[in-house]
Amino acid sequence: MIQAKRSLVTFDDFIAWYPENSPQRYELHDGVIVEMPPPTGDHEQVIGFLVGEIVAEYKRLKLPYFIPKTAFVKPLEGESAYSPDVLILNQPNLVNEPLWKKESTVSLAESIPLVVEVVSTNWRDDYLKKAADYEAIGIPEYWIIDYAALGGRRFIGNPKQPTISIYSLVEGEYQVRQFRNSDVLISQSFPELNLNAEQIFQSFLH
Repeated sequence: MIQAKRSLVTFDDFIAWYPENSPQRYELHDGVIVEMPPPTGDHEQVIGFLVGEIVAEYKRLKLPYFIPKTAFVKPLEGESAYSPDVLILNQPNLVNEPLWKKESTVSLAESIPLVVEVVSTNWRDDYLKKAADYEAIGIPEYWIIDYAALGGRRFIGNPKQPTISIYSLVEGEYQVRQFRNSDVLISQSFPELNLNAEQIFQSFLH
């Protein structure tokens, strides 16, 4: 993980600094601008497959959701801003988001039914930092898709194997369930989503 700037910056500084139309993605982690690892083809295919399945499901249910191309999730406390791999937004609540119109940024749990991170080399951020901040915001559901089994053994077990961790908010705290192989995902946000872990892990093999 490359730190693009050493000095601590505010969220406003970060938004002002962010290069327009940059192919490179950046996030703000506690006042430090962090350059995200460039995505691999497998990583992008997993995201593309997931987006297709999730969009089909929320359209079937006629939910007022959409997936932005680029948007930030900003915890209310501290100077951080994350750009999730997949961010589901609840359109009617965006009128309550003061940073949405100008800065494509959300901070309220009511705007974010689900967030998905597909694990790459910076796996500690997904399992530790983002899980804590998404929980603090109150995002109802957070998926970590670890298709290459990169995460630490304390998160995905020993021996390491491809794992999907679904964190569901219960009384203000995340409870995690893990899915591997032919396990069918259990999602509070999309209870009828008929998708198993292997379908996601194999999405880049076809």
